[in-house]
Amino acid sequence: LFQGDLGPFNPGLPVEVPVWLAINLKQRQKCRLIPPEWMDVEKLEEIREQERKEDTFTPMPSPYYMELTKLLLNYASDNIPKADEIRTLVKDTWDTRIAKLRLSADSFVRQQEAHAKLDNLTLMEINTTGTFLTQALDHMYKLRTNLQPGESAHSQDF
Repeated sequence: LFQGDLGPFNPGLPVEVPVWLAINLKQRQKCRLIPPEWMDVEKLEEIREQERKEDTFTPMPSPYYMELTKLLLNYASDNIPKADEIRTLVKDTWDTRIAKLRLSADSFVRQQEAHAKLDNLTLMEINTTGTFLTQALDHMYKLRTNLQPGESAHSQDF
């Protein structure tokens, strides 16, 4: 539990605080959370449609959009208008981006690329495919080193 001085807070006036503090105060029924500006059905619909249209990854409203959505909807859904719709829109956007990332990774491996550009991805998105990509690159490296000139005749004997 947090120990220390906070405030001064004026009742009824919005104030920006770290997410951990806002959730702590909310759990103790000491505040009402105001969602970030982007956590709005219309804005999230635009983001989802843009992501579906583009081949590349579009910038997200926050590098922590998934984490923030999960935290705020888990602890303060009563303070977020249309919380269920927001949950669905963020999940749809996430699914689109992860599918796009898997296709990119598949193409990367098939074309035996040496590097990839991961613009506009969040750390959480990168982490979901990190293990797969690392293993794929390791296998590609092993295959390439086994097929070096002079050794290719031996590999055909198998």
